[in-house]
Amino acid sequence: MSVSESATPPTHATQGTHNMLMGYLLWLFGFTGAHRFYYGKPITGTIWFFTFGLFLIGWIVDLFLIPLMDRQADLRFQRGSRSYTVTWILLTFLGVLGIHRMYMGKWITGVIYLLTGGLFLLGVLYDFWTLNDQLSIKHQRER
Repeated sequence: MSVSESATPPTHATQGTHNMLMGYLLWLFGFTGAHRFYYGKPITGTIWFFTFGLFLIGWIVDLFLIPLMDRQADLRFQRGSRSYTVTWILLTFLGVLGIHRMYMGKWITGVIYLLTGGLFLLGVLYDFWTLNDQLSIKHQRER
């Protein structure tokens, strides 16, 4: 992919990697940092988690920042065969079962997560920090 193609923002004809509606749905739980993890901002996601959305002030500000975070994620991460949104839903609700890893084609670690409760929750935490990058690398290798 050339530099000019990767810098072109997604249009209605070309879907981006992330879904703004999903961002807003996760924002409802944003005081936990869920939407920030989804958009590839694990450090601020962790801060939001431990400070209750930066004492709810950051959570309210994020209501207006989600369109920007969505555009940034669409430019930063590679599109491919697996949906970021589906993978994030699977991680958020079934992470300890490893279903998101199986969806990404990582069957061995998916089964390990299934048998160990998401590798004793540490694996799930790791995936919250790195899931976007994992998918982006997978998509880049597919090309």
